Amino acid sequence: MSEKLPVIRVGTVPLKIEDVLALAHGRARAALDSSPELLARIEQSNEVLNKKLSAGFTIYGVSTGFGDSCTNKVSPELALQMPHNLLRYHGCGTGRIFAPLQATAITAVRLAALGRGYSGARRVLLQRLCDFINLGIAPQIPEEGSVGASGDLTPLSYLAAAIIGEREVFFRGEPMTAAQALAKAGLEPLALGPKESLALMNGTSVMTALGCFVFDKAKRLARLSAAITALASDAMRGEPAHFDDRIFALKPHPGQRMVARWIAEGLDFVPGQTPQAVRVQDRYSIRCAPHVIGVLVDALPAARKTLEIEINSVNDNPIIDPETGDILHSGNFYGGHVCFAMDGLKNAVANLADLHDRQLALLCNECFSNGLPANLVAVKGPEFAVHQGYKAMQITASALTAEALKLTMPASVFSRSTECHNQDKVSMGTIAARDAVRVLELTERVAIITLMACCQAIDIRGPETCRPRTRQIHAAVREVSPLLLSDRRLDLDIVKVLEAWNAGALGVGEAGEP
Repeated sequence: MSEKLPVIRVGTVPLKIEDVLALAHGRARAALDSSPELLARIEQSNEVLNKKLSAGFTIYGVSTGFGDSCTNKVSPELALQMPHNLLRYHGCGTGRIFAPLQATAITAVRLAALGRGYSGARRVLLQRLCDFINLGIAPQIPEEGSVGASGDLTPLSYLAAAIIGEREVFFRGEPMTAAQALAKAGLEPLALGPKESLALMNGTSVMTALGCFVFDKAKRLARLSAAITALASDAMRGEPAHFDDRIFALKPHPGQRMVARWIAEGLDFVPGQTPQAVRVQDRYSIRCAPHVIGVLVDALPAARKTLEIEINSVNDNPIIDPETGDILHSGNFYGGHVCFAMDGLKNAVANLADLHDRQLALLCNECFSNGLPANLVAVKGPEFAVHQGYKAMQITASALTAEALKLTMPASVFSRSTECHNQDKVSMGTIAARDAVRVLELTERVAIITLMACCQAIDIRGPETCRPRTRQIHAAVREVSPLLLSDRRLDLDIVKVLEAWNAGALGVGEAGEP
């Protein structure tokens, strides 16, 4: 990684969501803060741990077994076997592997937690986490296997295993064994000290890292949804006055008001202008779009607060107070706050899928589109009858929407007692975060299909009859996806338009904070 990249220092200054994403994307380098107070705290917490262990104190997971086995006493001479045994027996994750980008974010969030200096982790371990981020070593972590308390034990075991040179990783995107990657990076496997595998594994870093991606994508998706609504309104000759700020000043949810302003700007609306639409009131999926999208935008500040508290929290167990020498046995690994944020965001995001599915239904139905042809078939004359236009695209969008809506059931209500009734109430936060990631994927695709349909409608109307912002976005889409004249496959077009949006090439506008 280039030495010229900005450095994000961990341990003293709280990290923001954007810092985690910068580290994950390789736009910044990680470094442990060199503050003397921090370095002293890190050293002292580890020293307290070793002294207590030598003196025969009972310390969970260090001089005892794990979980319900905490009544099993472990002699000091066997204590050093505990860290490696813990990560090895948790090597039972299943399912798809998190992408390197996600795994790097997970590493960064775990570094932020341990870097506070209350976990007994040595400075060399914290530096190794920095090395993983900076050198492009990302553990191959299976997605499934966490109940979200005691934190993300099983998925984080794959990070701990990579540090000691076991299991598999990505090295600069290439899959290989951890031992091979360490050798290529010029690093030796690191033997873990007392409590260090527990410190690495016993926390909320997987769900929180995924939450950072959810927050970022949801914020951008809200802006895209507002732009699509403006295009749909323009294409169907809707009434711009529905987005008059005077309306939203009387129900002043900040995000809702911002969305209305975005849509009004896209339609060049000026208060007091003469009504232009065929109907005095558009159907709800157009008229009430700010009220739907605004829920998501207004939920984002609370989600940010939750995630950033979690990123910068000490969330393993036990916690060490280096000033008093006390060992604090706690439950900070419980992911309830992140679960609540993810359950809420996935609900608000799925409602955007439903919104655009309804907008697409209006566009494709000649009874509701104010003069557009059925299924947006652009061919005229006798051949009109043999082309189906956006008929199947609507079916696909409907299927994606149904799947997104199905995933909105709150994950937290599926808590289950496990591990000999020790973990008898768990958060399910990681499942909620994974659901939220999937709901976002599905909703993005519904939005892109609806955007493509809007552009098809604009071509049928004639771009010259539409507003400047409409023409701008339409032109950007047409750079990667041509007008559908004769029926053809559109799956590749969906991918290309989605890629253009992810690259910021569609000109939909910036997503601000409400």
